[in-house]
Amino acid sequence: MGKTKVKAKVKGDVVKAKVLVKHDMLTYDQAKKKGKEANFITHISAKANGKVVYDLSSSQFFSKNPLFKFAFKGAKSGDELEVTWVDLKGNTDTKKAKIK
Repeated sequence: MGKTKVKAKVKGDVVKAKVLVKHDMLTYDQAKKKGKEANFITHISAKANGKVVYDLSSSQFFSKNPLFKFAFKGAKSGDELEVTWVDLKGNTDTKKAKIK
């Protein structure tokens, strides 16, 4: 479950990041109708140079295969951005990408 794609580019002194997570994001209502267990991303965080630059606790309101966009300062081209997410069942994925 879950495949993560990360892109990050520097423009001026701001890094703009996009994170696409392939995830079914089944809400409680959807899961009940399908006879499955609910499962959605509950937490996502990103680090650059060992510093947390994005941290989000969420609930079932995101759509299937959510796209997260955020911007931050304090990194440069060639640095690494590490993104980690956790879902309701405890599944997790971590993806690293070089900042361009």
